[in-house]
Amino acid sequence: MITVVYFARLREALGTGSEQIKLPGTVRDLNGLRALLIARGGAWEQELAADRPVRAAVNQTVSHGDTQIADGDEIAFFPPVTGG
Repeated sequence: MITVVYFARLREALGTGSEQIKLPGTVRDLNGLRALLIARGGAWEQELAADRPVRAAVNQTVSHGDTQIADGDEIAFFPPVTGG
């Protein structure tokens, strides 16, 4: 089981701040998890699409799509932060 946390516009669009997911054996990295979530369709497909600016962190470390994930990990998805 992993914990997935959503921040900012993602939390609002998806209607949840976090969830527990049992990882299928085929999902081993962030790219696989994102594809699994996109396959839900609707807002998931729209908000996590490849052309949408979304960053991810594994156990509070900003990570890339090929970062390995495993049971017990916390994965966060969030929009890029802009300042000014």
